[in-house]
Amino acid sequence: MTTLDTLIERNQDFAARHFPRALPMMPTLRTMIIGCVDPRVDPAHLLGLQPGEAVVIRNVGGRITPATLQTMGMLGRVGQEEGVPSAGEFHLVVLQHTQCGIAHLQGQPALLASYFGIDQEALAAKAVTDPYAAVAVDVAALKANPALPGNRLVSGLVYDVTTGLVEVVAPPTSLRHPESQA
Repeated sequence: MTTLDTLIERNQDFAARHFPRALPMMPTLRTMIIGCVDPRVDPAHLLGLQPGEAVVIRNVGGRITPATLQTMGMLGRVGQEEGVPSAGEFHLVVLQHTQCGIAHLQGQPALLASYFGIDQEALAAKAVTDPYAAVAVDVAALKANPALPGNRLVSGLVYDVTTGLVEVVAPPTSLRHPESQA
């Protein structure tokens, strides 16, 4: 049996036994998780998510990059086109992890600078080798982005690949103070 055969067989089981029909487009937990592509760190599994509960964006390092922001903007527009109400609490969660492979790219500053859309001189501020500092950097980047609705909550977590536990590094806060929201 090939890998594709295995995947198709699993899909058939999912469709027959676990497929939740008529899920709404808006995630029921009103949450978007930005996490890493590392197969050890699947947000659905480690946070116990069910289908339809959260939007999950995954990239190398679980970082806030220009591409991540573009994806978030496109998803916002899809929601607008679908008539999804934008009012109410919506939570952005930055999820990074220990022993991340992005740290192995530290010696490739041109590659990392291109990924982050910055000059190589600014790369040290991205804290590529420290997931705790990187979460703080990325939460701050979301808070500083005026294109994101200010009434959103943002928080940051670090998942420990040796214990299976997440640690809250940045507790939930509004992207911006209510008086500065437009």
